[in-house]
Amino acid sequence: FFFYIISICFFCNTHNLLNQFNCWVTHLRYCNIFVNMIPRPILLALVVLATTTSKVSSFAPQSLVKYSPRALEMAVDDKDEVREYFNNEGFSRWNKIYSESDEVNTVQLDIRDGHGQTIEKILNWIEADGDIKGKSLCDCGCGVGSLAIPVASMGAKVSASDISDAMATESARRAKELGIKNAKFYTSDLESVTGKYDTVTCVDVAIHYPTEKMGEMITHLCSLAEDRVIISFAPKTWYYVFLKKIGEFFPGPSKTTRAYLHEEPFIREALRKSGFEVAREDMTATNFYFSRLLEAKRV
Repeated sequence: FFFYIISICFFCNTHNLLNQFNCWVTHLRYCNIFVNMIPRPILLALVVLATTTSKVSSFAPQSLVKYSPRALEMAVDDKDEVREYFNNEGFSRWNKIYSESDEVNTVQLDIRDGHGQTIEKILNWIEADGDIKGKSLCDCGCGVGSLAIPVASMGAKVSASDISDAMATESARRAKELGIKNAKFYTSDLESVTGKYDTVTCVDVAIHYPTEKMGEMITHLCSLAEDRVIISFAPKTWYYVFLKKIGEFFPGPSKTTRAYLHEEPFIREALRKSGFEVAREDMTATNFYFSRLLEAKRV
């Protein structure tokens, strides 16, 4: 337990760990006193109120989030927040993580490894099928081209986009450096991507989508795909919710965008409603990276 507390503090670049930890312990003591002082019905009402107005609305029941003005406001703000972050400070940080740079700490190195494992699993699926050459693939939220570039090198016709102009530009630069000519990279939010493609991929993007927007996002991805959709997301389990809640006690300068966990049954149902059925699945979990991977095919 204490190992995870210290680890998450390190991940958030917390420079005054001891003081914040003492403060956290003090909060727990006062919280215990407060809980024992008030009747249970009132306590339950306060919990519901806090859940529906919390900054991290993805942990609230969907029925409550739906009618929360704060949640609706967050849905509007998230896209601008993510775009701003990945065009500035976030680009510098994640460009180093998704590269061979030595300017990364232990936690960032762990995330690089986890993301790399997810990409490798997708590439293994594609290679096992043996029919990607000449087919079209749309990579939504391509980042620096970690998936788009190797798929293009396998012979696919790739169209890759990212909400961050800095990310899309870096992807194009890397592809050009490798002599890749069958891939185009451009700046766009996911909802504005159009066209029809044999395969549509969206890797490690869902973490930026609030619960109330996730269904629409999956529906749009499926509308672009002729054959299959490959999507990854951070699963909402009690364990990961617990770790995330602990992390919220230690806000740091690197936590500049909201992070959302998603329930797998909801993702599967959204895919089913769009005419897709999960054919393959996998899970990547390292110390600081966890990602559920689903491949759904049109039925």
